[in-house]
Amino acid sequence: MDRILQQWHEDEEAEALVQGAQRLTRGEARRRLFRLGHALRGQGLVPGDGVGLFLANRVDSVLVQLAVHLIGCRVVFLPPEPGPGELAALVEQSRARAVVTDPLFAQRAADAAGRSVHAPILLSLGPCEQRCTDLLALADECPEVRPDGVPAPGADDAVTVFYTGGTLGRPKLAAHSRKLYDAMVEKLEDPTLNSRPAAFPTMKPGTDRVLASTLLTHGSGHLTSIRALMTGAALVVLPEFEAGAALTVLRDERITTTMLVPPMLYALLDHSECEPGALPALRRIVVSGSATSPSRLQQAVEVLGPVLSQGYGQSEALGVTAFDAEDLVSEGAQRSELWRSCGRAISDVEIEIRGENSTEALPVRQVGEVCVHGQTVMLGYYEDPERTAAALHDGWLRTGDMGYLDEEGYLYLVDRAKDIIVTGGTSDNVYSRVLEDFLLTLPGVRNAAAVGVPDQEYGEAVQIFLATTEGADVDPEAVGAAVTAELGELYSPRKTVLLDRLPTTKVGKVDKKALRAAWTSGA
Repeated sequence: MDRILQQWHEDEEAEALVQGAQRLTRGEARRRLFRLGHALRGQGLVPGDGVGLFLANRVDSVLVQLAVHLIGCRVVFLPPEPGPGELAALVEQSRARAVVTDPLFAQRAADAAGRSVHAPILLSLGPCEQRCTDLLALADECPEVRPDGVPAPGADDAVTVFYTGGTLGRPKLAAHSRKLYDAMVEKLEDPTLNSRPAAFPTMKPGTDRVLASTLLTHGSGHLTSIRALMTGAALVVLPEFEAGAALTVLRDERITTTMLVPPMLYALLDHSECEPGALPALRRIVVSGSATSPSRLQQAVEVLGPVLSQGYGQSEALGVTAFDAEDLVSEGAQRSELWRSCGRAISDVEIEIRGENSTEALPVRQVGEVCVHGQTVMLGYYEDPERTAAALHDGWLRTGDMGYLDEEGYLYLVDRAKDIIVTGGTSDNVYSRVLEDFLLTLPGVRNAAAVGVPDQEYGEAVQIFLATTEGADVDPEAVGAAVTAELGELYSPRKTVLLDRLPTTKVGKVDKKALRAAWTSGA
């Protein structure tokens, strides 16, 4: 927080936060932040309290996140994807004393808060039809000075909590301490600490303009916004991702840096206005969130130039590996396999590949579970010691991702452990990443997903879903034959389904759960 405020005290008329016609200078953002802090404190919140944030992408959402930390409270992100029962369980398990909602989500927020035995205070970012107190109206009446008397959180205190899935009634909440943010500040103040790649590209103070394209209530959007503000960059918030709108903002706002998940990148590349020279200010697109097709990465470099940086992380470990754009292009030209890599461990992070129920590292190029140790690793699952114990051992996180390391320490992901398709009479593994990468090299295929579906004889059978280019003549039988010829009988799909587009989650990732459900229902 001090790092951001230090930036906002310098050159107060410089732009700090932008969303459409709403444009706040650094001075305006700082004063608005202080008023929001006082407004939250006026609701009886004290340091250590949890505050649930059920917010859309908007400038005030960024400021409220900062305001919660400013008064020493714990940020609990409530993303839009959970259903009513899980959202209510999330509010309850997080021990949120207050929930701040966007008016768009007010009905769902009121329902979740009403089911909680802790009866959290319900606040909204503006007027709404539900019985919510308008936090912005309260803030307008508050002083423009920094709230005082806020103790610094302890090294092992949970300050930010991310939703990371779970089951109905038992959400998994990854809790992080101030160490995550301290590590970010350390790298900004001394980027030469070591020669490893950074989780985020170096930004130029006072000149960078960063676009928050992913949800602010998820790790990618949160870290993108915090990193931008720490460096003094102007942060532009995209309310909702749509390729045409994103291209317009990238161009008109002279965006230099953004982060995208792979389906967002693919949609951008497929837009008719995305052509060489269309985005002259753009220096970096960090691609993270799920595995990216090598062929699509190479296409992006051809169209946008050497601006693609790969990254890998998850809610439990916010930053694991990185691959700088220059290295990806130069080294990828020498070793084509590097286009499938998500980079090497970032500063202060260690990676080992381990077998099931083992603490011993496997040899290079042997597939196993990716295990991570370092400052970006969570404290544990909030209020969930059982699942914390299953995920963390001596500070090492079992990520649930399957992959291998090469001789130079580059990490290659092959699947999520839960997405491996176990098929064949000998229970062989089909890695969906390998199959999807190949499918994306076929003419007319824009996006691809492979899932396992129940099969009486083999346990699971391979089914693939393809989003095809408009007007393309893609023959499902020919696709199946190409897969068999390239990857072998084990990878042969039982069925190939052609779609206009693949369903995605609110974060922008391909929704394999929805695809499996569609198969089960016969849709």
